[in-house]
Amino acid sequence: MQFYLRDNILNDDVEKEPIRAGFGRGLKAAGDKDENIVALCADLTESTQMHLFKNAHPNRFIETGIAEQNLVTVAAGLARTGKIPFTSSYAAFSPGRNWEQIRTTACLNEMPVKIIGSHAGISVGPDGATHQMLEDIALMRVLPHMVVIAPGDSIEAEKATQAIAENNSPSYLRLARDKTPIFSTEKSPFEIGKAYVLRKGHDVALFGTGAMTYELLRAAQILADNFAIEAEVVHVPTIKPLDTETLLESARRCGRVVTAEEAQIAGGFGSAVAELLSEQLPMPLKRLGMNDRFGESGQPAQLMDHFGLTGEKMAKQIVQFVQNSYQYHQ
Repeated sequence: MQFYLRDNILNDDVEKEPIRAGFGRGLKAAGDKDENIVALCADLTESTQMHLFKNAHPNRFIETGIAEQNLVTVAAGLARTGKIPFTSSYAAFSPGRNWEQIRTTACLNEMPVKIIGSHAGISVGPDGATHQMLEDIALMRVLPHMVVIAPGDSIEAEKATQAIAENNSPSYLRLARDKTPIFSTEKSPFEIGKAYVLRKGHDVALFGTGAMTYELLRAAQILADNFAIEAEVVHVPTIKPLDTETLLESARRCGRVVTAEEAQIAGGFGSAVAELLSEQLPMPLKRLGMNDRFGESGQPAQLMDHFGLTGEKMAKQIVQFVQNSYQYHQ
Protein backbone atom coordinates (compact mmCIF):
# COMPACT_ATOMS: atom_id res chain seq x y z
CA MET A 1 0.00 0.00 0.00
CA GLN A 2 1.47 3.31 -1.06
CA PHE A 3 2.28 5.75 1.72
CA TYR A 4 2.19 9.36 0.54
CA LEU A 5 5.02 11.51 1.92
CA ARG A 6 4.96 15.28 1.90
CA ASP A 7 7.34 17.06 -0.44
CA ASN A 8 10.62 18.44 0.88
CA ILE A 9 10.21 16.93 4.34
CA LEU A 10 13.97 16.82 4.88
CA ASN A 11 14.34 20.58 4.44
CA ASP A 12 15.00 22.84 7.41
CA ASP A 13 11.65 24.56 6.95
CA VAL A 14 9.58 21.36 7.26
CA GLU A 15 6.19 22.05 8.83
CA LYS A 16 5.89 20.97 12.47
CA GLU A 17 3.01 20.46 14.88
CA PRO A 18 2.59 18.63 18.21
CA ILE A 19 1.34 15.10 17.64
CA ARG A 20 -1.14 15.63 20.48
CA ALA A 21 -2.87 18.32 18.39
CA GLY A 22 -3.90 15.64 15.93
CA PHE A 23 -5.39 13.61 18.77
CA GLY A 24 -7.49 16.58 19.86
CA ARG A 25 -8.91 17.04 16.37
CA GLY A 26 -9.45 13.32 15.94
CA LEU A 27 -11.32 12.94 19.22
CA LYS A 28 -13.64 15.83 18.43
CA ALA A 29 -14.35 14.37 14.98
CA ALA A 30 -15.04 10.95 16.48
CA GLY A 31 -17.31 12.52 19.08
CA ASP A 32 -19.20 14.43 16.40
CA LYS A 33 -19.83 11.13 14.65
CA ASP A 34 -20.72 8.88 17.59
CA GLU A 35 -22.65 10.10 20.64
CA ASN A 36 -21.47 7.08 22.66
CA ILE A 37 -17.95 8.51 22.82
CA VAL A 38 -17.18 10.13 26.17
CA ALA A 39 -13.98 11.77 27.40
CA LEU A 40 -12.35 11.78 30.82
CA CYS A 41 -9.28 13.75 31.86
CA ALA A 42 -7.07 14.00 34.96
CA ASP A 43 -6.81 17.78 35.19
CA LEU A 44 -4.72 18.18 32.02
CA THR A 45 -7.44 18.96 29.52
CA GLU A 46 -5.67 21.58 27.42
CA SER A 47 -2.24 19.97 27.71
CA THR A 48 -3.57 16.75 26.23
CA GLN A 49 -5.76 18.68 23.71
CA MET A 50 -8.94 17.09 25.07
CA HIS A 51 -10.41 20.59 25.47
CA LEU A 52 -11.55 20.46 21.83
CA PHE A 53 -13.91 17.62 22.69
CA LYS A 54 -14.92 19.24 25.98
CA ASN A 55 -15.89 22.49 24.27
CA ALA A 56 -17.90 20.69 21.59
CA HIS A 57 -19.56 18.09 23.85
CA PRO A 58 -19.53 19.36 27.44
CA ASN A 59 -22.20 16.90 28.56
CA ARG A 60 -19.98 13.99 27.54
CA PHE A 61 -16.86 15.21 29.32
CA ILE A 62 -15.83 14.24 32.87
CA GLU A 63 -13.03 15.89 34.84
CA THR A 64 -11.83 13.38 37.42
CA GLY A 65 -9.09 15.55 38.84
CA ILE A 66 -5.64 14.27 39.70
CA ALA A 67 -6.84 10.73 40.34
CA GLU A 68 -5.53 8.54 37.55
CA GLN A 69 -6.57 5.21 39.09
CA ASN A 70 -10.13 6.46 39.41
CA LEU A 71 -9.90 7.89 35.89
CA VAL A 72 -9.53 4.44 34.34
CA THR A 73 -11.88 2.66 36.73
CA VAL A 74 -14.69 5.10 35.95
CA ALA A 75 -13.95 4.74 32.24
CA ALA A 76 -14.22 0.95 32.48
CA GLY A 77 -17.60 1.32 34.16
CA LEU A 78 -18.78 3.61 31.38
CA ALA A 79 -17.55 1.09 28.82
CA ARG A 80 -19.62 -1.59 30.55
CA THR A 81 -22.71 0.51 29.90
CA GLY A 82 -21.96 0.74 26.17
CA LYS A 83 -19.99 3.97 26.07
CA ILE A 84 -16.63 4.39 24.30
CA PRO A 85 -14.47 6.19 26.88
CA PHE A 86 -11.27 8.08 26.07
CA THR A 87 -9.02 8.93 29.02
CA SER A 88 -6.12 11.35 28.85
CA SER A 89 -3.22 12.35 31.08
CA TYR A 90 0.54 12.50 30.89
CA ALA A 91 1.94 9.07 30.10
CA ALA A 92 4.04 9.24 33.27
CA PHE A 93 0.77 9.09 35.22
CA SER A 94 -1.40 7.04 32.87
CA PRO A 95 -0.31 4.28 32.38
CA GLY A 96 2.55 5.06 34.76
CA ARG A 97 0.44 5.40 37.89
CA ASN A 98 -2.63 3.31 37.09
CA TRP A 99 -1.31 0.27 35.25
CA GLU A 100 -3.04 -2.16 37.59
CA GLN A 101 -6.43 -0.56 36.98
CA ILE A 102 -5.83 -0.64 33.23
CA ARG A 103 -4.90 -4.31 33.51
CA THR A 104 -7.80 -5.39 35.68
CA THR A 105 -10.74 -3.15 34.84
CA ALA A 106 -10.07 -2.64 31.12
CA CYS A 107 -7.98 -5.49 29.69
CA LEU A 108 -9.11 -8.41 31.85
CA ASN A 109 -12.74 -7.52 31.19
CA GLU A 110 -12.05 -6.64 27.53
CA MET A 111 -13.55 -3.18 27.92
CA PRO A 112 -12.85 -0.74 25.03
CA VAL A 113 -11.19 1.89 27.20
CA LYS A 114 -8.88 4.21 25.25
CA ILE A 115 -5.79 5.27 27.19
CA ILE A 116 -4.17 8.41 25.80
CA GLY A 117 -0.66 8.87 27.19
CA SER A 118 0.57 12.33 26.26
CA HIS A 119 3.98 13.92 26.84
CA ALA A 120 5.79 10.60 26.34
CA GLY A 121 9.52 10.26 25.64
CA ILE A 122 12.49 12.46 26.50
CA SER A 123 11.31 15.28 24.21
CA VAL A 124 9.04 16.41 27.06
CA GLY A 125 12.14 18.48 27.80
CA PRO A 126 12.59 20.69 30.87
CA ASP A 127 10.13 18.71 33.02
CA GLY A 128 12.90 16.13 33.43
CA ALA A 129 13.05 12.45 34.24
CA THR A 130 9.96 12.34 36.45
CA HIS A 131 7.75 13.34 33.53
CA GLN A 132 9.67 11.71 30.67
CA MET A 133 7.79 8.43 30.33
CA LEU A 134 10.08 5.90 28.67
CA GLU A 135 8.68 2.61 29.94
CA ASP A 136 5.10 2.84 28.65
CA ILE A 137 5.57 0.81 25.46
CA ALA A 138 6.92 -2.10 27.49
CA LEU A 139 4.17 -1.76 30.10
CA MET A 140 1.32 -1.65 27.62
CA ARG A 141 2.33 -4.17 25.00
CA VAL A 142 2.49 -7.01 27.54
CA LEU A 143 -1.19 -6.56 28.44
CA PRO A 144 -3.52 -9.08 26.77
CA HIS A 145 -6.07 -7.51 24.40
CA MET A 146 -4.29 -4.11 24.44
CA VAL A 147 -3.63 -2.32 21.14
CA VAL A 148 -0.56 -0.06 21.21
CA ILE A 149 -0.09 2.79 18.73
CA ALA A 150 2.59 5.50 18.44
CA PRO A 151 1.61 7.88 15.61
CA GLY A 152 4.39 9.39 13.54
CA ASP A 153 2.94 12.88 13.25
CA SER A 154 -0.16 14.94 14.01
CA ILE A 155 -2.00 13.95 10.84
CA GLU A 156 -1.54 10.27 11.62
CA ALA A 157 -2.56 10.84 15.25
CA GLU A 158 -5.87 12.26 14.04
CA LYS A 159 -6.48 9.15 11.93
CA ALA A 160 -5.36 6.78 14.69
CA THR A 161 -7.71 8.41 17.21
CA GLN A 162 -10.69 7.87 14.94
CA ALA A 163 -9.56 4.30 14.26
CA ILE A 164 -9.38 3.27 17.91
CA ALA A 165 -12.80 4.86 18.47
CA GLU A 166 -14.15 2.04 16.29
CA ASN A 167 -11.94 -0.97 17.13
CA ASN A 168 -13.89 -2.23 20.18
CA SER A 169 -10.65 -3.01 22.06
CA PRO A 170 -8.70 -1.48 24.92
CA SER A 171 -6.15 0.74 23.21
CA TYR A 172 -3.14 2.86 24.09
CA LEU A 173 -2.21 5.93 22.05
CA ARG A 174 1.27 7.33 22.73
CA LEU A 175 1.71 11.07 22.08
CA ALA A 176 4.68 13.43 22.18
CA ARG A 177 4.57 16.95 23.64
CA ASP A 178 6.87 19.00 21.42
CA LYS A 179 6.30 20.01 17.81
CA THR A 180 7.54 17.35 15.40
CA PRO A 181 7.80 17.30 11.59
CA ILE A 182 4.71 16.41 9.59
CA PHE A 183 5.78 13.84 7.00
CA SER A 184 2.47 12.19 6.08
CA THR A 185 -0.48 13.63 4.15
CA GLU A 186 -4.24 13.37 4.30
CA LYS A 187 -3.96 10.71 1.57
CA SER A 188 -1.49 8.58 3.53
CA PRO A 189 -3.07 5.34 4.71
CA PHE A 190 -3.47 4.40 8.35
CA GLU A 191 -4.81 1.07 9.51
CA ILE A 192 -4.37 -0.53 12.90
CA GLY A 193 -1.84 -3.35 12.61
CA LYS A 194 -0.18 -2.07 9.43
CA ALA A 195 3.39 -0.90 8.80
CA TYR A 196 4.46 1.13 5.77
CA VAL A 197 7.61 1.16 3.66
CA LEU A 198 8.55 4.81 3.18
CA ARG A 199 11.87 4.31 1.41
CA LYS A 200 13.20 1.23 -0.38
CA GLY A 201 16.72 -0.06 0.24
CA HIS A 202 18.80 -3.22 0.36
CA ASP A 203 21.68 -2.74 2.84
CA VAL A 204 19.82 -2.32 6.13
CA ALA A 205 16.17 -2.07 7.21
CA LEU A 206 15.35 0.81 9.57
CA PHE A 207 12.16 0.26 11.57
CA GLY A 208 10.81 3.33 13.35
CA THR A 209 7.79 4.09 15.50
CA GLY A 210 6.33 7.43 16.55
CA ALA A 211 8.28 10.54 15.61
CA MET A 212 11.49 8.47 15.36
CA THR A 213 10.45 7.41 11.87
CA TYR A 214 11.12 10.93 10.62
CA GLU A 215 14.60 10.85 12.17
CA LEU A 216 15.26 7.54 10.41
CA LEU A 217 14.28 9.12 7.08
CA ARG A 218 16.91 11.77 7.75
CA ALA A 219 19.43 9.11 8.74
CA ALA A 220 18.73 7.16 5.55
CA GLN A 221 19.46 10.22 3.43
CA ILE A 222 22.75 10.80 5.27
CA LEU A 223 23.70 7.16 4.77
CA ALA A 224 23.01 7.36 1.05
CA ASP A 225 24.77 10.69 0.51
CA ASN A 226 27.90 10.01 2.55
CA PHE A 227 28.40 6.26 2.92
CA ALA A 228 26.78 4.64 -0.15
CA ILE A 229 24.47 2.71 2.17
CA GLU A 230 20.93 2.26 0.85
CA ALA A 231 18.64 1.91 3.85
CA GLU A 232 15.02 0.85 3.74
CA VAL A 233 12.79 2.85 6.11
CA VAL A 234 9.65 1.25 7.51
CA HIS A 235 7.17 3.21 9.59
CA VAL A 236 5.55 1.09 12.32
CA PRO A 237 2.84 3.14 14.04
CA THR A 238 1.15 0.05 15.45
CA ILE A 239 3.47 -1.64 17.93
CA LYS A 240 0.83 -4.19 18.90
CA PRO A 241 -0.35 -6.00 16.88
CA LEU A 242 2.81 -5.91 14.75
CA ASP A 243 2.58 -6.11 10.98
CA THR A 244 4.80 -9.19 10.88
CA GLU A 245 4.39 -9.72 7.14
CA THR A 246 5.70 -6.28 6.17
CA LEU A 247 8.54 -6.36 8.73
CA LEU A 248 9.72 -9.83 7.75
CA GLU A 249 9.60 -8.97 4.05
CA SER A 250 11.75 -5.90 4.63
CA ALA A 251 14.13 -7.83 6.87
CA ARG A 252 14.59 -10.53 4.21
CA ARG A 253 15.35 -7.92 1.58
CA CYS A 254 17.96 -6.12 3.67
CA GLY A 255 19.50 -8.86 5.81
CA ARG A 256 20.00 -6.69 8.91
CA VAL A 257 17.66 -4.52 10.98
CA VAL A 258 17.83 -1.38 13.13
CA THR A 259 14.93 -0.23 15.33
CA ALA A 260 14.44 3.25 16.79
CA GLU A 261 12.14 4.44 19.56
CA GLU A 262 11.98 7.35 21.98
CA ALA A 263 11.63 4.91 24.86
CA GLN A 264 13.46 2.21 26.79
CA ILE A 265 14.74 -0.42 24.39
CA ALA A 266 14.25 -3.05 27.11
CA GLY A 267 10.80 -4.49 26.55
CA GLY A 268 9.83 -1.79 24.06
CA PHE A 269 9.35 -1.62 20.29
CA GLY A 270 12.84 -2.93 19.57
CA SER A 271 12.23 -5.89 21.86
CA ALA A 272 9.00 -6.68 20.00
CA VAL A 273 10.97 -6.78 16.74
CA ALA A 274 13.71 -8.86 18.40
CA GLU A 275 11.12 -11.40 19.49
CA LEU A 276 9.72 -11.60 15.97
CA LEU A 277 13.11 -12.04 14.31
CA SER A 278 14.46 -14.53 16.84
CA GLU A 279 11.44 -16.78 16.31
CA GLN A 280 11.00 -16.46 12.55
CA LEU A 281 14.06 -14.93 10.87
CA PRO A 282 17.20 -14.61 13.02
CA MET A 283 19.57 -11.90 11.80
CA PRO A 284 21.70 -9.01 13.10
CA LEU A 285 19.62 -6.43 14.96
CA LYS A 286 20.51 -3.14 16.61
CA ARG A 287 18.05 -1.34 18.87
CA LEU A 288 18.32 2.43 19.20
CA GLY A 289 16.59 4.24 22.04
CA MET A 290 17.06 4.79 25.74
CA ASN A 291 19.38 2.12 27.12
CA ASP A 292 18.61 1.40 30.78
CA ARG A 293 18.66 4.98 32.01
CA PHE A 294 16.33 7.85 32.82
CA GLY A 295 16.14 11.12 30.95
CA GLU A 296 17.35 14.56 32.03
CA SER A 297 16.08 18.11 32.02
CA GLY A 298 16.83 20.18 28.93
CA GLN A 299 15.40 21.53 25.71
CA PRO A 300 13.84 18.79 23.53
CA ALA A 301 16.32 19.17 20.67
CA GLN A 302 19.26 19.14 23.07
CA LEU A 303 18.02 15.97 24.73
CA MET A 304 17.43 14.16 21.45
CA ASP A 305 20.96 15.01 20.39
CA HIS A 306 22.46 14.16 23.80
CA PHE A 307 20.90 10.70 23.79
CA GLY A 308 21.81 9.99 20.17
CA LEU A 309 18.28 9.98 18.77
CA THR A 310 18.67 12.50 15.93
CA GLY A 311 19.06 11.46 12.33
CA GLU A 312 22.72 12.52 12.36
CA LYS A 313 23.60 10.66 15.55
CA MET A 314 21.73 7.53 14.52
CA ALA A 315 23.37 7.52 11.09
CA LYS A 316 26.78 7.21 12.77
CA GLN A 317 25.62 4.25 14.82
CA ILE A 318 24.01 2.60 11.81
CA VAL A 319 27.23 2.91 9.76
CA GLN A 320 29.17 1.11 12.50
CA PHE A 321 26.50 -1.57 12.72
CA VAL A 322 26.50 -2.17 8.95
CA GLN A 323 30.29 -2.31 8.81
CA ASN A 324 30.55 -4.73 11.74
CA SER A 325 27.66 -7.12 11.07
CA TYR A 326 27.04 -9.73 8.43
CA GLN A 327 24.11 -9.44 6.03
CA TYR A 328 21.79 -12.40 6.48
CA HIS A 329 20.44 -14.13 3.38
CA GLN A 330 17.83 -16.85 3.83
